[in-house]
Amino acid sequence: MRIVVFGAGAVGSLFGARLSTAGHAVLLIARPAHARAISGHGLRVDGRTTGRFRVKAATRLPAGARADAVVLTVKARALRRAARAVARRFRSPVPVLLIQNGLGIEALARAGLTDAGWPHAERWVVRGITSFGVTFAGPGRIVHAGEGEIVLPADPTPASGPALRLLERVVADARFAHRRAPRFAREVWRKVLVNAAVNPVTADHAVRNGALLRPPLRDEARRLLREAQAVAGAEGFRFPDAEADRDLDRVLRATARNRSSMLQDLDRGHPTEIGSISGALVRVGARHGLRLPATRRALRRIRLRERAARARRRSTVTGPRPAQRSYRRAPPAGR
Repeated sequence: MRIVVFGAGAVGSLFGARLSTAGHAVLLIARPAHARAISGHGLRVDGRTTGRFRVKAATRLPAGARADAVVLTVKARALRRAARAVARRFRSPVPVLLIQNGLGIEALARAGLTDAGWPHAERWVVRGITSFGVTFAGPGRIVHAGEGEIVLPADPTPASGPALRLLERVVADARFAHRRAPRFAREVWRKVLVNAAVNPVTADHAVRNGALLRPPLRDEARRLLREAQAVAGAEGFRFPDAEADRDLDRVLRATARNRSSMLQDLDRGHPTEIGSISGALVRVGARHGLRLPATRRALRRIRLRERAARARRRSTVTGPRPAQRSYRRAPPAGR
């Protein structure tokens, strides 16, 4: 198959590397430095997956590009724009796999595809939920730090069934453990709960996921987890404490060496997914009269981190960096 991975950072690059070994023609759409490094020297993967993979890479979809499937791995904030770009390049719809964190992901992708003229976009979009750990180590290099799985919906609509079957083959050919979940909407919330507990804490304290297995960061993560559970319950998806704690521990142990995607974004001076995770929880919780003080505090702190990271990035481009505190030395989370 001809497969385009659009938004090839850490996770998308791993997809592309593993799909290339299955004999598929893969094109990675990545940031300029990453695309140049891959084009010049190949994609280096270390960790659970190892090797140097020769994969085509570009910064945008070239004229005349063709695809049998698209894997969209951009962050949620860029999803609608990326879906629009895909639909403009491929006028005949193809199956699109979504790999994003947060709530409302399918609606964003469908809106972008519809904006650019795809009819019945809901027939072509399938969401996958991932739990493996991958770190972007620099242009042309990623580290596969933790194994996991991809969860797909078990009961698609009759119209979307062919797209799901083809995309399930893509996932299988990439050698990712995967399964279909009968209650897929609940699985989406399960992932949101874990993301809401892990990502803001690791990003705020600049630590790997495994640091949250021990106090005091474990206590901070659990406060966020309990608030996310309250929102899920108000939406009709109840997660008992014991189940939510098991999910959190399982992911933390499987990805203990990984730097969360939110922390990686701050390291690189990029916007994070805090709006589609904690921000979305605040918005949904407000409809149910839930105040969510810990989640609101985490949202504020990561927004401050983003501004500081952008300032550092600008200073490295425009001239000498002015004296300032590192985001790793911010006040404790309770302030």
